[in-house]
Amino acid sequence: MYGLRSLYQNEIKQKLVQELDIKNPMLTPKLEKIVISVGAGEYAKDMKIMQNIADTISIIAGQKAVITKAKKSVAGFKMREGMPMGVKVTLRGNMMYNFLEKLIVISLPRVKDFRGVSRNGFDGRGNYSFGLNEQLMFPEVVYDDIMVSHGMNITFITSTNSDKEAFKLLELLGMPFAKGK
Repeated sequence: MYGLRSLYQNEIKQKLVQELDIKNPMLTPKLEKIVISVGAGEYAKDMKIMQNIADTISIIAGQKAVITKAKKSVAGFKMREGMPMGVKVTLRGNMMYNFLEKLIVISLPRVKDFRGVSRNGFDGRGNYSFGLNEQLMFPEVVYDDIMVSHGMNITFITSTNSDKEAFKLLELLGMPFAKGK
């Protein structure tokens, strides 16, 4: 069940120490958490749709998602304090590795004309983000149960501050990066 986690513990960790020439094994890069988020956009005013999005993300993540609310009012965005703005879920531990394995092995290969995820999603501090256009690529999502088709942002937070080390970690975990530069 936790194949990717044991693969990291038994093989990937040693490869990272050798390839990145790490002197202290405690400094070996590791995946700390995965955050899945959806911005509400035009659906922020409709609580039924917001709850449907939260339910869909909960099914995908295998953990309850929370509806985030605005902290301040911004007239330019027609947003009031306390208004729902999006949905997010933070995955750690076994749930994180289960989601990552499902994403890499099942969901991403189902995308039509998939050529890999962009290599440009690193933020300069060892974290990687990319977006998906729709939630239907996940096998547990039932088409008849969703009210609106929405995308999502997926962010991988690693223990390293180096993009190079984070890239190597994700590559060894099996992340299908696009070929080339």
